[in-house]
Amino acid sequence: MGVDSRKRHKEFFATAPRGLEELLVSDLSAAGVGSARATAGGAVFGGSLEDAYRACLWSRVTGRVLLLVADIPARDEAELHAGVMDVPWEEHFPAETTLAVDFIGTSDTLRHTLFGARRVKDGVVDRLRALRGSRPGVDLDAPGLRLVARLHRDRLSLGIDISGPAHRRGYRTAAGAAPLRENLAAAVLLRAGWPALCAEGAALFDPLCGSGTFLIEAALMAAGAAPGERRDCGSPDWVGHDQLLLARLREEALQARIEGTPRLPMLIGADRDARVIEIAGGNAARAGFGEQLRFSTADVMDEGRPEYLRERPRGLLVRNPPYGERLGAASEAALAKLYSRLGELCREEFADWRVAILAPEAPLADQLGLRGARQYRIRNGPIDCRLLVREPAGEGRAARREQSRAERDADSPGRALPPEVPAELSPGASMLANRLRKNLRRLHGWLVSRRPECYRIYDADLPEYAVAIDRYGEWLHVAEYAPPATIDPARAQERLREVMAAVTVALETPASRIVLKTRSRQRGREQYNRLGAQRQMLEVREGEARFMVNLHDYLDTGLFLDHRPLRRMMTEAATGKHFLNLFAYTGAVSVCAGLGGARSTTSVDLSATYLDWAERNLALNGLSAPQHTCLRADCLQWLEEPRGEWDLVFLDPPSFSNSARMEATLDVQRDHVALIQGAMLQLAPGGQLYFSTNRRGFRPDLAALADLEVRDLTEQSIDPDFRGGSPPHRLYLLSHGGR
Repeated sequence: MGVDSRKRHKEFFATAPRGLEELLVSDLSAAGVGSARATAGGAVFGGSLEDAYRACLWSRVTGRVLLLVADIPARDEAELHAGVMDVPWEEHFPAETTLAVDFIGTSDTLRHTLFGARRVKDGVVDRLRALRGSRPGVDLDAPGLRLVARLHRDRLSLGIDISGPAHRRGYRTAAGAAPLRENLAAAVLLRAGWPALCAEGAALFDPLCGSGTFLIEAALMAAGAAPGERRDCGSPDWVGHDQLLLARLREEALQARIEGTPRLPMLIGADRDARVIEIAGGNAARAGFGEQLRFSTADVMDEGRPEYLRERPRGLLVRNPPYGERLGAASEAALAKLYSRLGELCREEFADWRVAILAPEAPLADQLGLRGARQYRIRNGPIDCRLLVREPAGEGRAARREQSRAERDADSPGRALPPEVPAELSPGASMLANRLRKNLRRLHGWLVSRRPECYRIYDADLPEYAVAIDRYGEWLHVAEYAPPATIDPARAQERLREVMAAVTVALETPASRIVLKTRSRQRGREQYNRLGAQRQMLEVREGEARFMVNLHDYLDTGLFLDHRPLRRMMTEAATGKHFLNLFAYTGAVSVCAGLGGARSTTSVDLSATYLDWAERNLALNGLSAPQHTCLRADCLQWLEEPRGEWDLVFLDPPSFSNSARMEATLDVQRDHVALIQGAMLQLAPGGQLYFSTNRRGFRPDLAALADLEVRDLTEQSIDPDFRGGSPPHRLYLLSHGGR
């Protein structure tokens, strides 16, 4: 089987303003690009063309996305030109196009960027003219292909810009003086924690809003909309461009915007310049938020906190005050006075709000007087700036007091909850709390764009704290991996107390909302054995689907969180098809197939308990018999009879099972060929089988399955909250060759 060129591994470089490289890595991860590493001026990542297009559409921080095509020695002009001529540009340039070259960096022998750009251009056109007899033209303003050359320590990296200027979202056709770049505005909001605040319903206010960039970027985040959705991206003249792939991803982004826009919180901008307010309103309309954002002509510096914000106890005030451009001939003293007044406004009238201000370095930043604010160094074009983020007065102390009170008063719903959760964090608990916060920062963009209600926060990242921590709505599910016999039981209990302390503080959840379980290595369906009998079911949502979960009575909750992308695949694949779910568990995949428009679903499992649960999940989503049925049977025996009735089959057997109700034991590594062959016999002509397993180290016997077409979909089936270690499962798509 050939490899789809769109999925071939390539290397890309995403640019970002200096000081934002690590933030860009988290931003790319949220966009679905999990292999990025920070480097000067951006981040390098490997992946497919789809990964690059996702970065173009969804990254909020990047400036451009480049396909890296070569890295050559460039100690002098001759070596540079020869190296550029050796690159196979014919694989990237069509017969007719134009080009431009951006050259960054200098050396002792290559001292001028314009000269360097010209020599790179010469190398490209000389090669193409020698091969084709013609050469591309030059268009500095709107080239068909733009090359970016970066010179560093006598080596030149060459990249093709496949994104265009990603910081330009397409909504801002007019702006006031010295407008803030859109990606830098987004970075300020991310550093200020806006995604978490807006999820809590907080308001956002920009008292000197200019062309409205902060308001619009905040709206894009709150709506879970792709910042690149409305602008031109991709490079149509590049030979490798895939317009159909880009169109599909753009449609996916459009749907995210449509679903998220109704959830926007209060977003307000003010400015004393009526002309600028008119520009901001036009920009908001082009961004698709003309009705949702509120702009007013007002001088907040003189008038103070607007009346309509008096009753808003929680919010973010964000501002990029002028550096002098909008003050005309005003003196430095007037500029210092403006900064002093802005600081006074934040301290006295917005003391109960979080504040984020991007200001040039001292002395202006110091004029704000925001003591205790977190500070980040960021480069705004040629200007060195500081981002100051100040928390509401007393919020940290009040939150800690409230958490301690909740810990004392709450009745624990968990099993084996350690007593005496410490109010003050030990060094170990502090380390764990910091890791939890770091993980949430890594996931924040993805959480805003996808808005999952249930997701994994932590999975034994630190060896000393071997637990898995998952969020289910307002609840946390903490599953401890059983400590080895060599660990002192008292020390193990102490670590659990530290886990609970770190979780309550870092994740702002009282012990009354935390369920703690001890998890040992399970065999077969031991993970389904009952631990208790509280029978407390919790309804959670995943997109349009609704599921019942039980956090208390079983080691597993009834919803495999790592299968979230797989369920999305089933929703898309099942339209108009008859769907079969083998080893169906609680029927979550059947629900998604039904909501995706399956003509029928059949769920087969041996457990009466889980089939009853599956029926409840189906009914909860309006999927009833006879189109949607549950069948109790031993799948091993049931597969012995070929039926050929289903267009789409999902097979997810346990890794090992020796249930007394089964006629034979099951080992998925040993038995997967027979299981797959039996499942293939249930397919109608042209049908497809999705096979999943969470067996660690699983390897499919491709020789025994040689008569089938097998595609490994594991990489596409893992969301950011389960990336970073070994895959939580393997997923394969199988079909009959030639049918």
